[in-house]
Amino acid sequence: MCGIVGYIGHRDAYPIILNGLRRLEYRGYDSAGIALYDGNDIEMCKTRGKVEDLSQKADVHISKNGHLGIGHTRWATHGVPNDINSHPHISNSGDLVLIHNGIIENYATIKKELEKRGYSFKSDTDTEVLVNLIEEIKKEEKVKLGKAVQIALNQVVGAYAIALFDRKKPNEIIVAKLGSPLAIGIGDEEFFVASDATPFIEFTNNAIYLEDGELAIIRLGREVRVRKIKNDKLVDPYVQELQLNLEQIEKGGYDHFMIKEIYEQPSVIKDTYRGRLLADQGIVRLGGLEDHIQKFMNADRIIIVACGTSWHAGLVSEYIFEEWARIPVEVEYASEFRYRNPIITENDVVIAISQSGETADTLEAIKLAKSKGAFVYGVCNVVGSSISRETHSGTYTHAGPEIGVASTKAFTTQITVLTLMALRLAKEKGAMSQSNYMMHLRELDLIPEKVAEALKTNDHIEAVAKQFKDAANFLYLGRGYNFPVALEGALKLKEISYIHAEGYPAAEMKHGPIALIDENMPVVVIAVNSNHYEKVVSNIQEIKSRDGKIIAVVTEGDTTVTEIADYVMEVPKTPEALTPLVTTIPLQLLSYHIAVMLGKNVDQPRNLAKSVTVE
Repeated sequence: MCGIVGYIGHRDAYPIILNGLRRLEYRGYDSAGIALYDGNDIEMCKTRGKVEDLSQKADVHISKNGHLGIGHTRWATHGVPNDINSHPHISNSGDLVLIHNGIIENYATIKKELEKRGYSFKSDTDTEVLVNLIEEIKKEEKVKLGKAVQIALNQVVGAYAIALFDRKKPNEIIVAKLGSPLAIGIGDEEFFVASDATPFIEFTNNAIYLEDGELAIIRLGREVRVRKIKNDKLVDPYVQELQLNLEQIEKGGYDHFMIKEIYEQPSVIKDTYRGRLLADQGIVRLGGLEDHIQKFMNADRIIIVACGTSWHAGLVSEYIFEEWARIPVEVEYASEFRYRNPIITENDVVIAISQSGETADTLEAIKLAKSKGAFVYGVCNVVGSSISRETHSGTYTHAGPEIGVASTKAFTTQITVLTLMALRLAKEKGAMSQSNYMMHLRELDLIPEKVAEALKTNDHIEAVAKQFKDAANFLYLGRGYNFPVALEGALKLKEISYIHAEGYPAAEMKHGPIALIDENMPVVVIAVNSNHYEKVVSNIQEIKSRDGKIIAVVTEGDTTVTEIADYVMEVPKTPEALTPLVTTIPLQLLSYHIAVMLGKNVDQPRNLAKSVTVE
């Protein structure tokens, strides 16, 4: 969940590392630090707070010189966010400097043993323990730094992506990975290290993504050398050409990444189905699915594993797969799935959904499913991510980099991929009439236009937000396909505004939540034209009779709900199964505007991180 950056080469390291940390700040932002080797000694600057706080402190306290350095932006696990617990951490001798993303589970035992051997610790972190363990092994075993790292990592339990250097050997950085992402950028007589490729995209488009259990020795004047941590086996690394540009990771004139990403949805939805959906020809073609379509056709059931917003996308797809393809579907929290001894067989297909492709609980669920013989299919956004490598097959969403911590375009592009999969399977099984199939293909092809239409209501939604920005609680209600959208709408509001919000199936309101409704309770109801429309109207009447404030998402031209609701937010008319792709838009905008009006940092909400790489 932390962000790590490193540089070694002919350029000044400081600006590269600082800018890289800014780009990785979505991964954690409660403290930050940097260490530079200036040719004589190590310069260190660390602080509680954001990267900008680090920049201001560095202006005063360090010279910023040196062509070697590492930096870190932190999401705290061990030890409160403060200057001392911030990374990098230095060994007792002052020679080794290390940054770390992940958790060392057995650090307390190792710490006690090191204390017996005379080591002292300034911080509460597991990372300071690790750097001193490496130092102890290097000293006692009389081995080189790379070998000491390898021995140490075979003794620790947990997850990590690390980078470290030795001030006595300033032409080298050692990196290693298990469970947390790590990319190595390869330039001309220079190397970059980062949690993802965004910190070095303007310098090189060549990168190595380390696999789990690999260690790399990065030394100037030679190629990167990669070995397996467990058995020291030499690995021939694959150098990947990056499909990423600088424009994608900048705000492009918007006030926040979140609003930029909300407005990107028409284009990224189209990018997601481009070349895969040929509506006029009646063709849906997903390479990863076509190669293994019989696995799905013969499956007893589909199990979807995911966390957070991706879980909500999975819930939407449960309705779609069962309605169109007539395949039983179960949707599971990945974090619960792996701990409850689930019944999995070789006849199951598991779909794992993750924006980053690095979600720790989802990765562990994948490994469990594979160990039971299930076929595992990944849906993720980041090319070369751990989930894309760990699954048997899969499909990328092509949403482009999502920097805002609160997910928006990832949700709609995940639903787009899952909808394409359901249509392809429905066609293969003959479970859907040809006319219905063709209609949904054509309507899916129109979704980008309809999302663009929904975005045109932004000013109206901003006015609605102004009326409710001071509310203490919200309820979100939906039925059928739009129940998961209600959950997602509530999640977006609580994530970025810190207002308590809960999503429920509309019919469940009478089973408890109705007790909360009074004149101070805003209730967001998704009431678009559907098979449940009359039922939802009845639910709205029940809220109204108890003085609840109703904000309704309705189909353009609606009159019935419009007469009852206090405020309405219109979306274009859309077939029911595809409505989540448009009904989520006003809920994203409502959350965004409320959070901005409250003065919250919508791109970096407190206590959260974009990529959850710890359990």
